[in-house]
Amino acid sequence: MNPEQLRFTDTHEWVHLETTPEGQTLATVGLTDFAIEQLNDLVYIQLPEVGQQVRRGEAFGEVESVKAVSDLYSPLDGEVEEVNTSLTQDLDPLSQDPFGAGWLIKVRPSNPAQVEELMDYQAYRKMCQEG
Repeated sequence: MNPEQLRFTDTHEWVHLETTPEGQTLATVGLTDFAIEQLNDLVYIQLPEVGQQVRRGEAFGEVESVKAVSDLYSPLDGEVEEVNTSLTQDLDPLSQDPFGAGWLIKVRPSNPAQVEELMDYQAYRKMCQEG
């Protein structure tokens, strides 16, 4: 995915909304390249179960590096539709393709408009540069 078309949280998650062939809205959520670089050597990830409810701003999982354990926060309210379970066996896609194969979860949002309140790419990059 093109990062310039995504929305971002101040906790370094990204989200992309799409409409399925059935007309449902689906939000793909991932962790940004900036966050992954800061965490460095990733060793473990915990992701939610399909069907779990997530709430905007609340943790839905965690990622662990040799330096720290960090919570993963949901950018919107909804129900987990799909989980990238392959990451629990191989974390490389997180580092190698954070905006593609490294996606974390797909959520059926209960309020897709929440995405509009998130930062666009330029605002997110500015926040990262300002530290």
